[in-house]
Amino acid sequence: MKNSFKTLSYPELKVKRDELKKKYMEFRFKMVIGHVDNPLQKRNMRRQIARLNMLIHAHETAEQKKEAK
Repeated sequence: MKNSFKTLSYPELKVKRDELKKKYMEFRFKMVIGHVDNPLQKRNMRRQIARLNMLIHAHETAEQKKEAK
C-alpha cells in the first residue's frame, strides 16, 4: 500500500486524502466509544495521510517551479 499512491494524479491524491481524513475521524470516534478491533489501524491511517500530503506537496512545488521558469 505504501507505493500505490505514487501512480495517482494530483486530483486523485486530493480526493484520496479527503476520504482517508474522513475515515480517520470516524475511527477516532469509534475509539472513544470503544468498539475498535485493531487500534493500530489509527497509526497506519495517519501515516497514509502523511504520505498523501507529501505527494501532494511535491506536485504543488513542481508546479510552482514550472511556473517560475
